[in-house]
Amino acid sequence: MEKKNKKIGLIEAISIAVGTMIGAGIFSVLGIGAGISGRNLPLSFVIAGILTLLVAYSYTKLGARIISNAGPLEFIRKGIGDNIITGSLSILMWLSFVLSISLFIKAFAYYFLSLFGLPLNSLNVLIVEFTVLAVFTILNFFGSKLVGRAEFFIVLIKVLILILFVIIGIWFIKPEYIKPDLHIKALINTFYAATVLFLTYMGFGLITNASENIENPRKNVPRAIYLSILIVALIYISVSLVAIGNLGVEQLIKAKEYALAEATKPILGNLGFVLMSIGALFSIASAINATLYGGANVSYALAKEGKLPEVFERKVWFEATEGLFITAALSFVFAIFFHLEGISNLISFVFLTIYIFVIYSHIKLLGKVDGNRYILIFNFIVILTTYIVLM
Repeated sequence: MEKKNKKIGLIEAISIAVGTMIGAGIFSVLGIGAGISGRNLPLSFVIAGILTLLVAYSYTKLGARIISNAGPLEFIRKGIGDNIITGSLSILMWLSFVLSISLFIKAFAYYFLSLFGLPLNSLNVLIVEFTVLAVFTILNFFGSKLVGRAEFFIVLIKVLILILFVIIGIWFIKPEYIKPDLHIKALINTFYAATVLFLTYMGFGLITNASENIENPRKNVPRAIYLSILIVALIYISVSLVAIGNLGVEQLIKAKEYALAEATKPILGNLGFVLMSIGALFSIASAINATLYGGANVSYALAKEGKLPEVFERKVWFEATEGLFITAALSFVFAIFFHLEGISNLISFVFLTIYIFVIYSHIKLLGKVDGNRYILIFNFIVILTTYIVLM
């Protein structure tokens, strides 16, 4: 029991955030981003990283003072009170975790079956979805320390694969492929692409959804948020630069869903394709692990506040909450019965809505928590503009 209840350290907290951010997205988003920004894709990732840091400013200041696994929802409750807006955001945020897990296990099943040359029929997909979800549900069942430790090793493997791709691929870059396009229309498209790619950094918020389980949260929550964003930004920018430089914009757009794996072919041939596919499996697995952990924490925290049915709060066996099992079960149901690609837009909408309310709540809480009013007003305007552009 003592081992089970050990707190998560700084490195493990960073791993959970990085594991979520570098999830399934990086393996499919490059083609979409290239379709909008062209050769300026790396610049779009830079701008998206800056937008993320604007939101992170509020998360770090609030997260250092308000220690709760409800994370941003507790920030909002403290800022605007316990009302219908807070309650609606609570339910929507929990459902966004459920839907995200559903998307991840479906993506994992298709990558897994394709890699091993197995038929992509409904039964095989169902078996893989159930198996991978069961594995990570059991892992979460045995406690936060085990989740953090597992996430560290999974993230380490996939980050090493991406770093290997960058180190080898950088020598094959064709300069004409990465020459920035500085025309006005291209720059406008670059900023628009940044508002889309901004959503690939969303996972940093999971750190606040684990703040009660983190050692010395007042110091480690802000550190973990900033370090995880910087690590992910460096990886995104480097990977996009090498992908564009080796494959070119047109080929990257054609590949779309398998853009990163396709970009490895000119460097390492089919071996590169297999290696990057393995990286995709590790990447999606870590996203499942971290998102399931965050979803279970949110469901439990909300149940304690009376925003979800009591069944989520009641504890069973080794102090695991039924919220974990209900979150996992609902994720499996959605994966079976629904095509979730369109619903991913709803997930993005929910998180951006929460970001806006977090910054607004931060403004309202100034005096009780640290922060600069002028910086916050600037951040609020920029993120609201991003929200409107995406809408």
